[in-house]
Amino acid sequence: MDKYSKYAGFSPGVVTGKPLDLFGSEGRDEATGRGVMVVLREALEERGRSWSDIRVAIQGFGNVGSNSARLIAGQGAPIVAVADHLGGVSNDDGLDIDALQAWAGEYRTVKGFPGGKAFDGPDIIGWDVDVLVPAALEDAITDENVASVRADIIVEGANGPTSPAAHEVLVKRGVLVVPDILANAGGVTVSYFEWTQNIQQFRWQKDRVDEELTRKMRAAYAAVRAVAEEEKIDRRIAAFVLAIRRVGKAAIARAYVSEDIVL
Repeated sequence: MDKYSKYAGFSPGVVTGKPLDLFGSEGRDEATGRGVMVVLREALEERGRSWSDIRVAIQGFGNVGSNSARLIAGQGAPIVAVADHLGGVSNDDGLDIDALQAWAGEYRTVKGFPGGKAFDGPDIIGWDVDVLVPAALEDAITDENVASVRADIIVEGANGPTSPAAHEVLVKRGVLVVPDILANAGGVTVSYFEWTQNIQQFRWQKDRVDEELTRKMRAAYAAVRAVAEEEKIDRRIAAFVLAIRRVGKAAIARAYVSEDIVL
C-alpha cells in the first residue's frame, strides 16, 4: 500500500486484509468463518433441520476453522470434534470453543486440550456427525477415505478439500456438499467491502459488515440452489454454471460475442 501510494497518491484500497489501524475493515478476520456459518444455516433450512438437532465436526482450527466453530456454536449447535495437523479432541456434549481457542492460541494446536478426549486427527473425516466442515487441507476427503464419511452435510471451508472422485461418491450418496467457491467466499467478500470503504474513505461499523456479508452469502446460496434444482445438477457444478452464465451475459452486453448465443 505504501509503495503504490508513493507513486499513485494515497491508495489504501490497492490491497485488502489490512489491520484496522491501517484502513482495514471491521469483521474481516472472522469473515470466512461467518460465511461458513451463514451457508450452513441456509443448508439446514433447506433440509428442514435446526441448530439444536445437529452435531458438527471441524477439520482445522486456524482462522477459518476456529471462527466457524465459534460462530456455529454460538447458534446453539454443539461442536463435538475438532482436529488439526497434530491431533484431535472430542466431547460428545460439545467442546467449550472459547476455552479451546485460548488453548490453541497458547499451544498452537488443539492437541492436549483438557476439555475433551484425544484422537488421531485424520479420523475427523469419518466422525459420527451431521455436519462436517473441512477447513484446513486440500484433498482432505479422497476416494481413499470417502467411504468413512458419515455427515450428510459438508461445508467446504478450505480450498479444494474434496477430490473430484470423492465428490462424485458423496453426491451419489445424497450428501449435500456446499462447495468451497460458495462456502468460503466470506473472506473475499469482506475484502471487497474493505476496498469499498477505502474508496469511500469511510469506515463501516461491524454490524453493517456482518449484515451485508450475510445478505450476500444468502443470496449466493439461493442462486446456486436455484441453478442446481433447475438443471438437476449438484451444487459444485451449479456454482460454475452460474458463474459462467454471468460472465457470458456480461460478454454479450459488451458485444464481445454473438447475441444469438443462448445462455
